[in-house]
Amino acid sequence: MTHTITAIETYLVSEPVPAGIADATRAVGAVGFTVVRVRTSEGLEGIGFTYNEVGGAATRTLLDTTIGPALIGRDPLATEDIWTDLVGYLRGVGRKGLLFGALSAVDVALWDLKGKITGLPLFRLLGGSQTRVPVYASGGWTSYSDQQLLDEVTGMLSSGYTAVKIKVGVEGGTNLRRDVRRVTAVREMAGPGVQIMLDANNCWDAARAIQFAGMIRDLDILFLEEPVIADDIPGLARFRRSTGIPLATGEHEYTRYGARDLIRAEAADVVQLDGARAGGYTEMLKVAALTQAWNLKLAPHAMEHLHLHLVSAAPNALFVERLLMFEEVTHRLFAGAPEPVGGFLTIPDRPGLGLELDESYLKAQPS
Repeated sequence: MTHTITAIETYLVSEPVPAGIADATRAVGAVGFTVVRVRTSEGLEGIGFTYNEVGGAATRTLLDTTIGPALIGRDPLATEDIWTDLVGYLRGVGRKGLLFGALSAVDVALWDLKGKITGLPLFRLLGGSQTRVPVYASGGWTSYSDQQLLDEVTGMLSSGYTAVKIKVGVEGGTNLRRDVRRVTAVREMAGPGVQIMLDANNCWDAARAIQFAGMIRDLDILFLEEPVIADDIPGLARFRRSTGIPLATGEHEYTRYGARDLIRAEAADVVQLDGARAGGYTEMLKVAALTQAWNLKLAPHAMEHLHLHLVSAAPNALFVERLLMFEEVTHRLFAGAPEPVGGFLTIPDRPGLGLELDESYLKAQPS
């Protein structure tokens, strides 16, 4: 049975987050997804998604007017050819950013179709065998009071998480001593058995980040994420050379080439590219291979229901990340999506991604 792509539909979904949430460098008002449905001549449908926070309408326009029409009549199994053709076709209007979010969503939908065409869950198609993958809770905003921070982490631990990530860079990154107090309080409350990660969201230069790392070196931190702006690869490398705290970065990189540049510069211990931005599964498989070749860890950023299949198949992958602020929109968009239990997510035993869109929620969204 030969499938061809016959139609593409897109949706924007979004939900507000509690007022005032902010990290060291930006405030967040709402979070959501740009959703893609790719249909075939044989009646199957693949779903993919990327972000809808800043620029979602532009991403949707790219999908509706440019990328979508270029897919009609193509073989959905030909993901390498489609990926290469789209990158070549669109190279003059963006090799990073929103365009790659749109491309990533389409690629994810095509891999979902691959699973449905073959009748296999995607993790099996990728070569994985783990049916449960570790997941950590991510939140702990710099806009929280110290008590709010402790209350949220307490809630994470009560929900069964054994690994958590919190934000640092309070007051725009200007108050290191308060950051140290907050991290110390979380460590003392959580105890030695909990893995703690920190995310500075690009707020410091290398010198300041190194100073902060020295102040928390005895707190058993699993990694410090994006201590300097993501584009400052020399600054990341300087941080990595100068501290004993593992460095995580990559969520703002795109494609295998972005991963390559981080790795060759020795600017990451934990590589965090995001399949909803970096080029979908087609590219994330190459990113995973690069991290294995350099004996580094892979820990994809956010989008846990996309990344759990990849983490199952990548032997050097640590876990998936569950951003708590996405829980409401995720629950509304996907009917029966797996929930964490005891710090693990169980992969749905269904073909493809194993996700089902909530039709009533989609229909209620503005067109």
